[in-house]
Amino acid sequence: MTFFTTPELLEIGGLPFVSSYDKPTRLESLKYYRRAADTYRLKLRLYETVLGVKGADGDFVIETRTGAGEDYQYRARKIVLATGYYDIPNLLNIPGEGLPKVAHYYTEAHPYYGMDVAVIGGKNSAAIASLDLYRHGARVTLIHRGAELSNSIKYWIKPDIENRIKNGEISALFETTVLAIAQQHIVLKNGAGETKSLKNDFVFAMTGYRPDLELFQRLGIYLNPVDQKPFHNRETYESSVPGVYLAGVVVAGMMTNEVFIENGRFHGEVIIKDICRSLGM
Repeated sequence: MTFFTTPELLEIGGLPFVSSYDKPTRLESLKYYRRAADTYRLKLRLYETVLGVKGADGDFVIETRTGAGEDYQYRARKIVLATGYYDIPNLLNIPGEGLPKVAHYYTEAHPYYGMDVAVIGGKNSAAIASLDLYRHGARVTLIHRGAELSNSIKYWIKPDIENRIKNGEISALFETTVLAIAQQHIVLKNGAGETKSLKNDFVFAMTGYRPDLELFQRLGIYLNPVDQKPFHNRETYESSVPGVYLAGVVVAGMMTNEVFIENGRFHGEVIIKDICRSLGM
């Protein structure tokens, strides 16, 4: 992910950020976004859930509820939905998936130093988690039901994970599924139908996520029944509901590999230009 295309040093709110082809870390990105929010004095309502939207284009009322159970309403002339797709993980639906040792979201590697960690999946998230865990001292086994890693893994990550597997630094079990998870082991089944037990301390089930489209349905946005892509104007990103726009990966419905930071970050500029045009600004 390259934030800027010019080589000079840029600064937002006193935080320098250098354009390069090196990818920023998660912490670097979060610092950048946070400082940008401070600089532009964005009005954020964190830990607040949108329950529904009333009204119409030019006069919407957004109903929300905080974690403490307090209800609020906000007026808006336009709405932009940029909810991402990490809300709902794709579950394995196997015994033991609810154990505390199992996680569907990857956070950091340090707590797993010296531990036997299984990473389930064969796409980008699984590759990133496996590499980070390996480099921080975990004994990693990557388990994937496919015959090989997905071609959707980002081009700068795929050679790295492939080389770690080739060198035996990360164990990889392909054409293998997890049948059950226990406190000290997991049960596996390979393509030949053979089952075995593998010693295990922790499991990261990086089996993908899906967007929460219930809000879209409540707003009346049309969803394609095949791939759940919400209808939108490809030139402006306005949805089938006038005044409601879509930004980021949500425009892709269940095809979440079609939109990512590198191309989804351009949606905002297009949307704001159309909103300004619509409002005569």
